[in-house]
Amino acid sequence: MWRRKKFGKTSQPELEDLRTQRRERETALRKARREEQLISKRLLQNLTHDDEILEENVQSPISDQQLVQLVKDIHDGSPDKLQSLIALRQNLRNKDVQLMFIRAEGSMQALIRLFTCQFSNIQMEAARCLHELSNSDEPAVCEACLPATAYLVTYLSGSSPVFLELCLYTLGNLIVESEAARNQVLLQGIIPSFALCVQSPHMTVLEATGFALSQLLQANEASEKIVPVVLQSGLMQDILRLLHCNSEDGIGMMIEFAWCLHYIVSSQVNNILLISQGVLSRVMDLLIKLADLVTKTSIPGIELLICPIVRCLGNLLVEVDSSGNKVYIQDGRVLVALFVLMQEFQNGYAFMVKECLWALNNLTADDPVVCNAVLHLNLVPPLLQFLGHSKDIIVLALSVLCNIAEFGHAYCQRLQEKGLLSSLTHLLGSEDVMVTIRCLDLMNTFLRYCPEADDIIVQSVLQIPEIHKDHPEIQQRMEAIQNYCRPMIEDGPGTSSMK
Repeated sequence: MWRRKKFGKTSQPELEDLRTQRRERETALRKARREEQLISKRLLQNLTHDDEILEENVQSPISDQQLVQLVKDIHDGSPDKLQSLIALRQNLRNKDVQLMFIRAEGSMQALIRLFTCQFSNIQMEAARCLHELSNSDEPAVCEACLPATAYLVTYLSGSSPVFLELCLYTLGNLIVESEAARNQVLLQGIIPSFALCVQSPHMTVLEATGFALSQLLQANEASEKIVPVVLQSGLMQDILRLLHCNSEDGIGMMIEFAWCLHYIVSSQVNNILLISQGVLSRVMDLLIKLADLVTKTSIPGIELLICPIVRCLGNLLVEVDSSGNKVYIQDGRVLVALFVLMQEFQNGYAFMVKECLWALNNLTADDPVVCNAVLHLNLVPPLLQFLGHSKDIIVLALSVLCNIAEFGHAYCQRLQEKGLLSSLTHLLGSEDVMVTIRCLDLMNTFLRYCPEADDIIVQSVLQIPEIHKDHPEIQQRMEAIQNYCRPMIEDGPGTSSMK
């Protein structure tokens, strides 16, 4: 009724192709998470125990009667129990079959009983069936799997890397379904189990652990219920240790734990404590290392590792201590690293430029040392180049330039020497409101510190499109310029400015 064809061990090139396909699927999921903060699920496919590949010939969904027979076979312990489990797993990839299965009397109890049996081949196939069910987008299907979580968590102390990986991805899929499910696994000791898993020498287990932990840390209640437990567990030091892996094979694992760190930092549970424990310095060291790495070699997916690390840096830089003092950094290599990353990624991964500019904005805000370093290291020209990119990048670049200009006459003068005002004149013709607002902010700052620039500024504001002139925020900023330069505006461009 259900046929399968089994091949011998697959050659290394074939396995590499399969691993590449898997990495591509996972990269797509991580990309979705990066762009939309989605909580995604994972389905392990193709790679099975001992790298044996099953070619499955599954017919269109089985009938209710066929499913009932399958359940009976696995419940009663027929001689073909393993074959019945394999057939069940193959058919559970169909949504309708999943729903039929959980509604069949005694189905989940029979599956969980086999999952906890002493025969490793039966247990593994039952685990694969649970994994298929955990990947369902039907809440009722995942809810039906919850009685298995206690066993899944317990098995995380096992020694089989293939079985561990499967249990971790299954838990990661179930964790996202409801707060009740997360509360259940927390009570069952999933955090201490993660602390055991991160000691594994197997990269696949480490990556699966990072995935499951990141699923948990993205929960709405994470800051209240989950992050404090993670911080008390000692996992932070393990996360930081794993992020400094020197193996290219560890890129997937590092990506998962980088997102874990990002979710912990962005929860703002106790970032000052994290900084005091050296997390900021470790993040900076890693960013410097990664910036150097991308200039020397091409590693697929490395931007998905760098993205959460940059976000961690940006979030930690906005923290203030108990005295209200901002966190400052004195390592100019971090500044250079951000510019290196922007230059490397600007053509293929524009989102990375935005991430780096956002961190740079937090780095330069209220910090004259960093702003002076931007000028001293001649990093203004690259900033001005970004004014020719998309509107989001332009707005962020202008925000950084505003931070620099706010430190007074000398800073404004250096910016003007690099041609900033002429760049702003061109941008004022933009149809984007936020670009226009940021340009006017910069011009008002220049008028405050460099009144000799009023000739250029007055001529520039004439470039603002008529459709913007009624916008409240633009009107407010234009009035500030007009109040300063009213005689010139009234007489028209080209007249002498009032000093």
